[in-house]
Amino acid sequence: MKFRAFNRFLGILLSFFLFSCASDLDFNQVNDVKIEPVIVTNLAYFDVLANQFVTNGAEQNVIFDAPTVDVFNGSFFRQRLKKVELFFEMENTISRGYSVDLVFLDRNNQPVHAVNLAIPPYSGIENKVTKTEVFENTQLDVLKRTTRIAFTMTMLPGAALSESSTGSLKLRSGVTAYLVVE
Repeated sequence: MKFRAFNRFLGILLSFFLFSCASDLDFNQVNDVKIEPVIVTNLAYFDVLANQFVTNGAEQNVIFDAPTVDVFNGSFFRQRLKKVELFFEMENTISRGYSVDLVFLDRNNQPVHAVNLAIPPYSGIENKVTKTEVFENTQLDVLKRTTRIAFTMTMLPGAALSESSTGSLKLRSGVTAYLVVE
């Protein structure tokens, strides 16, 4: 019984191959393929506690960091990158306002672009500031020259902070990169 079912299946399969239609294949079509992937990833994150702005009882009005961000300098991205969106979100739960400057630096530590975020003091309600920077065309060339981003947080005048002050200043940021691969 099983042998008859197998023969029937084999007969149907053979008739499919013998009597099916096929057209000529054009393998040169692979040269016309265009893929447009979108890559989404994190860029930077920090969470600075209020008491980190105080050292030995004295307020530190400025905190600075300049991590390396040379992802867009590689030949793969240089040739295929069409557009980049950088998203920044700052959340403040400290009773002081801040000015956050992001300065994009080239390999000679020369500024090529800057972003400023004005962060109001925390007043008991959600306190988020967002900003999206779009890089395309000539602005995209600026981003491709960037090797580091300098983050400078400047505390604005207000109520004094101490080593027991609560709250934090958080930065979340991400990159959405639009590529064209041909």
